[in-house]
Amino acid sequence: MSLLNEHNITFDVVEYLKNPLTKEEVLILAKKLGMHPGDFVRKKEKEFIDNKLHRLLDKKSELAEAISKYPKIMERPILVSSDKAIIGRPPEKLLELIS
Repeated sequence: MSLLNEHNITFDVVEYLKNPLTKEEVLILAKKLGMHPGDFVRKKEKEFIDNKLHRLLDKKSELAEAISKYPKIMERPILVSSDKAIIGRPPEKLLELIS
């Protein structure tokens, strides 16, 4: 987030591990990202593997619910601005959304 600070961009941090997104919020985020929820999960994350969530990769609603239940599997950071969002990897990608 130091990149955002360097460009004097104010932002709010959502501590989604402490306060997980709801299934509906995950689906809204997917729409803002222009992605299916399966496109922004961490497939090598222990919780993803242990819970055999690969079986849900094609099931939008069920995977959104799994992301809500196991928030650690969601890619991060994600920057949301109005009706668009972007995954911040590499960090310079964050500037694409803002510029």
